[in-house]
Amino acid sequence: SSKQVCEIVSSAAKAVLPDIETVLVPIADGGEGTINVLDGEIIECDVLDALLKPIRSFWGVVGEYAVIEIASVCGLPMLDEPNVLITSTYGFGQLIKNALDSGKRKIVLALGGSSTNDLGCGMAAALGAKFYNQSGKEFIPTGSSLLDIAKVDFSCFDKRVSEAEFFTMCDVTNPLCGKNGAAYVFAKQKGAKDEDLPMLDIGLKHAAEILEEALSVEFKEMPGAGAAGGCGGASVAFLSSKLKSGIDMVLDVLNFDKALENADLVITGEGSFDSQSVCGKALSGIAKKCKERKIPLLVLCGAAKEDHTVYENGVTAVFSVLRKPQTIEEAFSSSEENLYKTAYNAIRLFSLK
Repeated sequence: SSKQVCEIVSSAAKAVLPDIETVLVPIADGGEGTINVLDGEIIECDVLDALLKPIRSFWGVVGEYAVIEIASVCGLPMLDEPNVLITSTYGFGQLIKNALDSGKRKIVLALGGSSTNDLGCGMAAALGAKFYNQSGKEFIPTGSSLLDIAKVDFSCFDKRVSEAEFFTMCDVTNPLCGKNGAAYVFAKQKGAKDEDLPMLDIGLKHAAEILEEALSVEFKEMPGAGAAGGCGGASVAFLSSKLKSGIDMVLDVLNFDKALENADLVITGEGSFDSQSVCGKALSGIAKKCKERKIPLLVLCGAAKEDHTVYENGVTAVFSVLRKPQTIEEAFSSSEENLYKTAYNAIRLFSLK
């Protein structure tokens, strides 16, 4: 967890320099752990997961806001074998409905870590939208069946949605469709094969055009529309949500600017670090603030695939914590030790300054 990473790196720093002062700021950017990072109260409820199987999930209360993580109900790590062709955001819509049932009218949607590519149609179905195919049969669309949508009926859509104010924490800037869209950029990590990508992309475009006409809203080209398999655009289309940078919202709540006062070094982490990591994700917000203040920023990660752009955007140096050739199982089992030793050596090097 973010908290454990902070504690391990702090321990390594104090082993090098016993008098060092460390400030620990566990963060999330709208993915798993966002509610915990914001110290939210957990509200549990029964919903359906990404495969429409019953599970016990949760949302959070942070002040007057309900915070709902898509990762808590249809997150990628929840599936043994991800299959973006058949996964649904229906349970995500059920969590929104549960928050509305509880009287919440300010709702923050955290979109990181989804296993879906259904343009949020499952979410909308849970809130009362009805989707019909050419034969007039009602169904809940998934990534592979978006092309089957012929008509959408919003006459039974939850009227409380219009009474609520939605904010969407979005950690990417990708549009909905095309080579930089949801399918081509993210679907493979959710189980899609190369041959699936054109079909998924065409399905998103087809469904979006129907929704844009039905709802009199344009969202396909909107930066962030491709987040969570189209849920970024869906939150605008179905919920009139405002898209916000997830990491910027979290850093503001955590008063990160104050934590940077008098800092000599910032260390952060990422699972797989590449050029995308500084384009809207958690690390981008940190890098931006460090660059503005000319504070060195070290990135500790599992896999390092950076290019020169990351250094132009505020990252000082990147270190993979893997210390020898390992299987993925070995890497998982030794991650704490590897993180500690890499942090220890990085801080020894920095201490020479």
